[in-house]
Amino acid sequence: MVEKEESKDEVKYYSLEEVQQHNSCKSTWLIIHNKIYDVTKFLEEHPGGEEVLREQAGGDATESFEDVGHSTDAREMTSMYMIGELHPVSIYLCLFN
Repeated sequence: MVEKEESKDEVKYYSLEEVQQHNSCKSTWLIIHNKIYDVTKFLEEHPGGEEVLREQAGGDATESFEDVGHSTDAREMTSMYMIGELHPVSIYLCLFN
């Protein structure tokens, strides 16, 4: 009999209100394609400068992220900073409000 391991892949959901609270240099979260990223430790390393990330802090940065045309490497790097996903109720409210 095989024991079920605890899943490290279990998704943590955050509401839009929770994400919006993380809009400072001490805690910088972004939403990209409904996934939540804590980029606080990446601010100083960001090739485009930390201001670019800080302008989007606490909100949806999907359009800005896509407009820049990030490389494959940059897209892969995002997985290091992903902490969860936007709660489905928040997605619904964003779409229909």
